Amino acid sequence: MYGKKENNLPYTSTTVKYNEIQSIRNGAASTVALSLTNNFFTVFAILVLGATDYQISLISSLPSIIGMCAMLPAAIYINRLERKKEFTVYTLFLTRIFLLFMVFIPFIKPSLSSWIFVALIGLMNLPGTFLNLGWQALIGDLIPDNRRNTFFGKRNKYLTFIGMVVTLLVGFCMRGVNSKSAFPYQALFFIAFLFSLVELYYLKLHKEKPVKTEKSNYQSPFSKRIFKNKPYAAFLICGLFFNFGWQMAWSLFSIYQIRYAHATAFWISLFTVSNQISQIVSYPWWAKMADKWSNRTLLVWISIGMALAPVLNILSINYGYLLFINFFSGFFVSGTVLILFNSLLEVSEEEHRTSYIANYNFLLSIVAFIAPQVGVYLLETFSMNTSMVLSTICRGLSALFFIWMGWYLKTSKEQMKEYNQQINNM
Repeated sequence: MYGKKENNLPYTSTTVKYNEIQSIRNGAASTVALSLTNNFFTVFAILVLGATDYQISLISSLPSIIGMCAMLPAAIYINRLERKKEFTVYTLFLTRIFLLFMVFIPFIKPSLSSWIFVALIGLMNLPGTFLNLGWQALIGDLIPDNRRNTFFGKRNKYLTFIGMVVTLLVGFCMRGVNSKSAFPYQALFFIAFLFSLVELYYLKLHKEKPVKTEKSNYQSPFSKRIFKNKPYAAFLICGLFFNFGWQMAWSLFSIYQIRYAHATAFWISLFTVSNQISQIVSYPWWAKMADKWSNRTLLVWISIGMALAPVLNILSINYGYLLFINFFSGFFVSGTVLILFNSLLEVSEEEHRTSYIANYNFLLSIVAFIAPQVGVYLLETFSMNTSMVLSTICRGLSALFFIWMGWYLKTSKEQMKEYNQQINNM
C-alpha cells in the first residue's frame, strides 16, 4: 500500500496503479487535442487572420490575467469539494468547447476576426483555470509522494512522444496546403474538440474516494500562514523570477520564427517535434536525477540551460540550425516542467495543498501576463537581439536565485534544529 489516506482508508497499490493508467490515457487524449491547436494558434493568427505583434503577445498573456481573476474563487470552491473528479470533468468540457467556437472564426468580418480569436483564447482560460487547479489537486491526492517523480517522468515521456507524433503528422499534412487558407486550421480545431471528448471519458474513469472537508480546516490561498512557510516562500520568490525570464521570450520565439525566419506551418511543426523528441529522451533522466540529487540542485542547472536558448536562437535563421536549437532547449524544458511542479508539491503542506497551488498559480498568472508584454515592448523599442539577450540574462540570474534558495533553506533547517534541541534541553 502507498500511505495516502482519505476517510482513514488507504489507496491500495492496485488503485494507485489503476489511476496512473487512466491518467496517462486521459493525458494522451489531452495531448492530441492540444497538439492540434496550441502549436498552430500563432501561425493561424499571423498567416490567416493577419494578427499584429501586440495581438500575438496577448495570445500568451491574456489567458494569464483572466486565470488570475478566476484563481481565488476556484481555490475557495475546490477546497470545499468532497469529490474533485466530478468538478474537473465539468470544467474540462467547458474549456474544450471553445475549440469548437474557433472553427467559425474565419466566417467573421476580417477586421474583427483576429481580436475575437484573441478573446476566445483568453476566455478559454476562465474555465481552464478551474480545470487546471482541480486536476492538480485531484492528481496530488491520487498519486502519493513516493510515486510522483517516477510517475510524472513516465507520464510526461509518453505524452511528449504522442504530441511529437501528432505535430509531425499535422506538419506533413499541411506541407502542400496554402498557408493562408483557413480550412486546414478549422479542421484541426474540430478534430481537437472530438479528442477532448475522449479526454473527458478517461478522466471520468479515475477512482476517487470522497474527502469530508470541514470549514475550520479551510485555508485561504492568501493566508499569512502560507507565506510564513519558509520553503514555500523561498521557492515562490525564485520560481516567479525564473518564470518571468522564461515567459518573456515566448512571444519572441514565435515572432522570430515566423516573421524573421519566414517559417511555414510545416517548419513550425518540425521545430516543435525536435523540441519534443529531446523532452522524450530526457524526462526519465530528470526523474532519475531528482531522486538521486534534489529538486533544488537541478533547478540551478535548468536555469543555466534555459538561459542559453534565447541568445542561441538569434544567431541564425537557417532552418537546420533552428531545428537543432529547439532540440537543445527541449532537454531543459522537460526538466523545467517536471522539477518545478514537483518542487511546488514538495514545499506545500499536504493538508492545504490546493491553497498553495492556487497561491502560486495566482502570482504566476500576474508574471505570465506581464512577461510577454515586456518582451514585445523591448522588441518594438529596441530590437529582437536586445530583447532576446535580456531574456537570457534574466534566466541566467534565476540560477543565482535558486543557489540562494538552497543555502537559505539549509540554514533555516539548521537553525530550527538547534532551536528544537534548546527547547528539549530546558
